[in-house]
Amino acid sequence: MPKKIAVGVDLGGTNIRMVLGDEKGRILSRMNVRTESRKGPEGLIQQLVRIIRSIMSNLGSDEDVLGVGVASAGTLDAERKMIKIFANLPFNNIPIVESLEEELKMPVHLLNDCSAAAIGEKMFGAGRNVENLVYITISTGIGGGVYVDGHLLFGKDGNAHEIGHMTIDMAGRLLCGCGKRGHWEAYCSGKNIPNYARLLLQEKSSEEIERSLLIKFSKDNFQSMTAKDLYDAAKSGDALSKEIVDKIGEANALGFANVINLYDPEIITVGGTVALKNEDLVINPIQKYVENYAVNRVPDIKITPLGGDVVLYGALAMVFHENNL
Repeated sequence: MPKKIAVGVDLGGTNIRMVLGDEKGRILSRMNVRTESRKGPEGLIQQLVRIIRSIMSNLGSDEDVLGVGVASAGTLDAERKMIKIFANLPFNNIPIVESLEEELKMPVHLLNDCSAAAIGEKMFGAGRNVENLVYITISTGIGGGVYVDGHLLFGKDGNAHEIGHMTIDMAGRLLCGCGKRGHWEAYCSGKNIPNYARLLLQEKSSEEIERSLLIKFSKDNFQSMTAKDLYDAAKSGDALSKEIVDKIGEANALGFANVINLYDPEIITVGGTVALKNEDLVINPIQKYVENYAVNRVPDIKITPLGGDVVLYGALAMVFHENNL
């Protein structure tokens, strides 16, 4: 009997990551290329076709490809056929599903990357034995995917996963990339952590700041400070940086508590670059503060065991477990 294989695609504005994998979640082959952004939707689709055909050329004669799962950043249409808004590309309205199916002559499935990650966690990761699960990414932005009673949540427009745009600060001190104020993502995402750190630094004396190693890690310029600078300074033992990281953790705990109160999950797994590269500094403050804000019983909160491949596992799972979508 032929071995059942799927193609999993993680489509980002900068890179396209792709794998061949089997129904047990074993990754057999992988590719990583820069995203073609200069030739419009058609150019991107043709690039995907070329890469998919290239990775499929690695197949053996006893392997049968069941389909392609595409996990994409951005906003999808309600039927999950098209990428409507892709914030990191200079074009939108990309007809991924129909175009790829026509070219490749096989089923193609499309989901938001965070929803895909939740499916990957449910089918291949820490959520295999639970019916209520949330995956949260803390990366350039903050997003999530949610299972309730064994069902992946979509919402009327397919955007039920936009947890990063929960309001955690009624004062609205910081502006989110979406144009609204006070959103979780405006304080705790990789892109916006420096804004929150600079806000907190305004409350500190010049003497405290001058004694801090954060100046050194920021190359004497807080305006160009990155989230990595802050976390690296905290890892070095710098007291001020550790205090700021703790404040970020408390803000994260507000977001996590909102998720717990809304969805009542059995487990929350966490991924994304910020979390994966700074596990203890991200997870420990959340666990420390979340009970201050959560009404529902606090679930297990842990880093995803699937690491940086969680979205790719989800893309594979779309094909093998399409009935669970």
